[in-house]
Amino acid sequence: MMNREFIPFGQCQPPFFIGVDVGGTSIKIGCIDNRGSTFAFDEIPTRENEGPDAAMQRVTEACRGMLRPLGLSLAQIARVGLGTPGTMDVPKGMLIQPPNHPNWWNFPIRDCLSHWMQLPVSFANDANAAAYGEYWIGTGEKHASLIMLTLGTGVGGGVIVDGQLVHGASSAGGECGHVIVDSSPQARLCTWGGGRGHLEAYASASAVAAIAKERIAAGAKSLLSELPPPVTAKRVYEAALQDDQVSLDLIDETAFYLGIGVTSLVHAIDPGLVVLGGAMSFGGNSSPIGQRFLQKICKTFRELTFENVFEGTTIAFASLGGDAGYLGAAGIARQDYQRFLANSQGSAT
Repeated sequence: MMNREFIPFGQCQPPFFIGVDVGGTSIKIGCIDNRGSTFAFDEIPTRENEGPDAAMQRVTEACRGMLRPLGLSLAQIARVGLGTPGTMDVPKGMLIQPPNHPNWWNFPIRDCLSHWMQLPVSFANDANAAAYGEYWIGTGEKHASLIMLTLGTGVGGGVIVDGQLVHGASSAGGECGHVIVDSSPQARLCTWGGGRGHLEAYASASAVAAIAKERIAAGAKSLLSELPPPVTAKRVYEAALQDDQVSLDLIDETAFYLGIGVTSLVHAIDPGLVVLGGAMSFGGNSSPIGQRFLQKICKTFRELTFENVFEGTTIAFASLGGDAGYLGAAGIARQDYQRFLANSQGSAT
């Protein structure tokens, strides 16, 4: 679900920010005002094989193209936020080894975009940016802290404590998909990292598809065998809507492992709110399967935590959909801009 609501530029409240969300196949770019409202948007192909410098040039050209009809130039943008996937060094602005971007390894992407834009750039992991978007103007806007899990091909995440993103000493803060939910020797291997027993090995779209294929190959009778290939998490959802028991059981098991992961994360952070985002929501609040999924997660969490912690924690679906990344990136830029202004005023006095 998308929550992109455009407002006329004449109703915008300055200062203005740009949020950039780099994905495997496309890059989302939004121009945002000080309240988090989008007044211009574009989406361009990533073209990973052309490299990051070419991509950042095209991002800059797209930004100029969005601003020109509004009578704006890049010089009137306060700051840019950039969210990218994969391992990174946030303080240095470096991409390290993003799995889906092999031609972008070991690249100073923050400074590259700053060079082309001639603007200061704030840099974050894409899942952290999405978490900040939900914190700023999404499901978490009334909360000071939250944990967000993004359920997609893998399991990403972000942690915000008292309004501040947790980047961590190695820029790996919020890698919630790699918490251990099964310590047995036969635990499943993680989709990307190869670690055994990680949440991502049980609760990602890739894992759901892999487990479904294994069960069909083992002889389980399922509508999945009759639906058009390939077997995917979306196909599992579609079969579950038709009361396919194999699919329903698999969704329940996915919820069980998410409940374990949520419990471990909440016991470490106690944020008061856990947000579930990403493409694999099984229909979210608008579907009985999505509601069942959420209830099963809450049930496991309740069984594993303290009563007062359960009562003090909300688990809910994200509300910004695929827009959370660029909105959050812009929000991080806004926060850094406000910090810059506060420091400048402090220095002046």
